[in-house]
Amino acid sequence: MSVVSTPATARSGPLAGIKVVEIAGIGPGPLAAMFLADLGATVIRVDRKEPSGLGAPRPVQFDLGLRNRKSIRVDLKDPAAVEMVMELIGQADALIEGFRPGVMERLGLGPEVCLARNPRLVYGRVTGWGQDGPLAQVAGHDLNYISITGALHVMGRAGQAPTPPLNVLGDYAGGSLYLAFGLLAGILESCTSGKGQVVDAAMVDGVASIMTVTLGLHAAGILNKERGTNLLDTGAHFYEVYECADGRYVSVAPIEGKFYKLLLEKLELQDHPLLQRQMDRTVWPSAKAVLAAKLKERTREEWTTLLSHLDVCFAPVLDFEEAPQHPHVKARGTLIDLEGVTHPAPGPRFSRTPADRPEPPAQLTTDNAVAALGGWLDDARIEALRAQGTFI
Repeated sequence: MSVVSTPATARSGPLAGIKVVEIAGIGPGPLAAMFLADLGATVIRVDRKEPSGLGAPRPVQFDLGLRNRKSIRVDLKDPAAVEMVMELIGQADALIEGFRPGVMERLGLGPEVCLARNPRLVYGRVTGWGQDGPLAQVAGHDLNYISITGALHVMGRAGQAPTPPLNVLGDYAGGSLYLAFGLLAGILESCTSGKGQVVDAAMVDGVASIMTVTLGLHAAGILNKERGTNLLDTGAHFYEVYECADGRYVSVAPIEGKFYKLLLEKLELQDHPLLQRQMDRTVWPSAKAVLAAKLKERTREEWTTLLSHLDVCFAPVLDFEEAPQHPHVKARGTLIDLEGVTHPAPGPRFSRTPADRPEPPAQLTTDNAVAALGGWLDDARIEALRAQGTFI
């Protein structure tokens, strides 16, 4: 029985018309693909034929980074599957892969081969250590990448070990965002040159880049190496998280003098002598104790009612269940519900070419694979490939 493809309707957004082949991986690659798909790019994910067990196992609807695109499952050791993927690459503006250096070459899908097939292809490679250097072939994770750049060293409280900031800094900021940025820059350049190139998005490079301003502050002698003693790392009493009477927390960050003065007035601490010396680091620990005692007097809700609409740089610390209900988050639609699961809305926002509402992650079914291929291959070719089991 013949299968007729019914490709999904093209999505809207500033990247509508851009086509991307994503070679399935974990972490930064899939999220970069989601960023592009969120903004209208047509992304096809080439997944493994057998479940790989990559990442944290969970039902697909909770693998949020897989939204807005469908997958085909193939065995890349099968020459027919490799040729099918090359057909897709021949039409693509960009490719995403996140393996160790050399893996794609061994699969017959390295940049030299792919650029020969499609000279305008922007070939995106995201790794922790990069495509070269002494550690290029060594295993690692986010925590290791942010360690060698100096970023982790300055994160944490005074007298305590460095605090890992989940895996958002290395994997997703230094990796996913820099890969997406690099791909878009490469695609833009290829529009004028007609030539593609390789984008080497190393998380160590991305994290170092993100730390640009921090490194400048350190070089100027403004930021100490000792964590928990600086303006933005919990050293200052006016840039800190405090516990309330109900055991919940609030954040205060009035760096500017006029905001700091207003906060003290609202806390009825404007005449406290220690708090008059806002930028005197010698009083910060004692001043922090004063603010901690004051903020412990009321509940988080009481402080929120009093302070949230004032220029005192205040916000309650919310958990994942509470955040979607915050009035500002709710008004902007920053977090949205897709089939009972909370997703971040696509960002950033565009006035003339807004992105569509996201589609939840798609199930790994043959019907969805056929639909994914429908935007790339004709029906006869899809049917022939399905009949010989090249994809599922």
